Amino acid sequence: MSLKILCLQHPQEPDKHLGTVPLLKTTLGDRLTLKVGLSWPNLSKAVGAEAKPSEWLALFIGSRKKAEGAWMPDERGEVRRGLHWINPKSKPAPDDLAALKGIIVLDGTWSQGKTLWWRNAWLLKCKQAFLIPLAPSAYGRMRKEPGPECVSTLECVAETLTLLGEKHELEKELREKFAEFLKLKKQR
Repeated sequence: MSLKILCLQHPQEPDKHLGTVPLLKTTLGDRLTLKVGLSWPNLSKAVGAEAKPSEWLALFIGSRKKAEGAWMPDERGEVRRGLHWINPKSKPAPDDLAALKGIIVLDGTWSQGKTLWWRNAWLLKCKQAFLIPLAPSAYGRMRKEPGPECVSTLECVAETLTLLGEKHELEKELREKFAEFLKLKKQR
């Protein structure tokens, strides 16, 4: 499986010096399509080619209320980490996963991401899920995140690709590049 990634970036994304999208682009090459703006009329226009929303997964960035059950600790007192489908009816069966063409991520602050989400109503036609990451963001104290579910765009893409069946080596490569990037930023 080699999923495409559509990254919709808010034009006022303020963290460009700490942003991870350039690292994603150098690693993923043509698999990543970056669109900077606020809205696109439909998925095909955003992707730049014919695309069916049912074959794409939009990573949701809403409130915890939408996914309250996922944040409930299990019998061991642990939160179920991983990909959680917004609507159980939209959870793909194994055959659907094979038909999945790509994932859509939103890049910007949390309020900018919400703006992108609501200005592009066609995202609601896509499969929808959110990620409860396995670990906190590697940004650590370099960038304050509003909650433990907040990770960089790179970390989100890397973990989601692995959870959707891509080889773990890609996630490992992306995380290593991110660690090198952060090390360089800390030295400046």
